[in-house]
This record gives sequence, C-alpha cells and structure tokens, in this order.
Amino acid sequence: MASVQRVEMEPAAVNVIRAGGATGDLRLHEFRSRVFTNTRFLRVWLPAGYDDPQNAGRRYPVFYLNDGQNLFESSTAFGGVEWGVDETADRMIREGIIPPMIIVGLDNTGRDRLREYMPHRSMHPMMMRVKGRYYPDFLMKEVMPFVERVYRVATGPENTGLGGSSLGALIALYTAIARPGVIGRLLLESPSLWASNRQIVKDSRGVKIWPERIFLAVGTAEAGSPERSRTAVDDVRELAAIMRRAVLSERRLRTVITEGAVHNESAWGERFPEALQFLFGA
Repeated sequence: MASVQRVEMEPAAVNVIRAGGATGDLRLHEFRSRVFTNTRFLRVWLPAGYDDPQNAGRRYPVFYLNDGQNLFESSTAFGGVEWGVDETADRMIREGIIPPMIIVGLDNTGRDRLREYMPHRSMHPMMMRVKGRYYPDFLMKEVMPFVERVYRVATGPENTGLGGSSLGALIALYTAIARPGVIGRLLLESPSLWASNRQIVKDSRGVKIWPERIFLAVGTAEAGSPERSRTAVDDVRELAAIMRRAVLSERRLRTVITEGAVHNESAWGERFPEALQFLFGA
C-alpha cells in the first residue's frame, strides 16, 4: 500500500484508513467477526462524488467481492497482480456504462481462507472441519449491516451483488443458494466446482430461485494440465446448463469460456469489465 491516512468517519464514528495506492476513494476498515472469531480488512471503494453535498441523499448499489486484497492494489495482491477493480469501475462509471456504485472487498484471512471458503467437508484436500456454512451469516448478519450503517447503500437484491474467484466464487455461489432472494447480481470467476466431490453442482440442481443476473466464467488453461483444464470447463458448462434449465435466459446468465486463459488475477481482471457491465449495466 503506497500510503494511508487514519481518520474518523461520521455518523458511524468508526476508524477508517484511506488507502493512497488506489484510483479513487478506497477506505479500509479493520473488521472483527463474531461468526469467525477473527479480524480482517473490509476495503470499501466509493465512486467519485460520493461526498459531494448534492449527493448527500443518494444511495448506491453495492458489490461485495471476496479475496479483497487482490482487487485494488498490487502491493497487497497475490503475486503482486491486482484485478484493477478501482480503475475499471471508475472508468465505466465516468463513461456511463454502469451507475455509480460502491464496491466492498472482503479480505481473506490467509491460513483460514480454505476453511472459510469451503462449505462442505472434503477428502481431496482433506478438510473435515470446514467453516464455509457460516459464511452467509458472516456476510448478511455482520458485513452487510456494517456497510449499510456506515455508507449510503441502496438495498434489495437488484442493488446487491456478490462475487469472487476460485474458492471465493465457490462460497459466493453457496451463499446465493443458501440465502435465496438476497443477492441479485452474482459473479463466478473460475469457480472451484470440483471441491467436495462437486457437491455444489449437485446442490445447484435443486435451486428454484437464482439471482437476477449471473456472470459465470472460466479459462481453457485453468488447471495446469489439458485433462484437468477440460474438467474445469466441463464443470462450468454443466453448471450453466443447470441454470438454463431453471429458465435463466441470456439476459440473466452469461457464460464466458476464454481460450488460453489461466487461473489467476490477471485473467479475472481482464474479464471484470464485461462482468461489471453485464451485472450492473442497463
């Protein structure tokens, strides 16, 4: 992170760190979770003009994204490569492609990431004491109320998005299934559908209520070997077919399979503009 400045915010009177290494207004909150009994940063990106007096009564759509440290700044991103969420959102708002919106990055907690993002027990890798089934409560009973208290967020599923990549996409999908009707915009980048013997794919077959818009994407070189990469693509195709059978039209579901794309932040960042436009554009 290039530079930070600790300030007080009103009306919530909570400490916030303003990040100096991002495009636009990025604010970091140290957030203690009772659900997971740990602490992480919430990274809240605000659109230009948020604090202008003429916008004091305006409320904004909000997009929650997992693995928050990979979204906005290369200094905190895995491998030093960020998604470029701040630059992309700022440009697309200025061009009128999407409305002004708030984007919230939820940091993972490092060593607990696998357990928190896995909703079902797993044999490969061996993971019996998973915590992912608590993630919907963490998001909807802790994070979302905090963000809505501190910032001017528009409520309702049509104004609420959730997404992630890899295991972060897996837990986003699980959350949308477990708490139907809350998330209206869902981003699934290279979802780890293989986890727990593909249990999430099996669960998807019984879903009656899907988010209004879903962006589902994968690359053809995801897994390091041609066979495993084909399996990752096949899993995404199967999930898309399940969603199609649930009467999700092309207006509601976009499936993107990128030739040669691998499993990393660079690939997810390259697809983010298309995803953002599909999920939140007119």
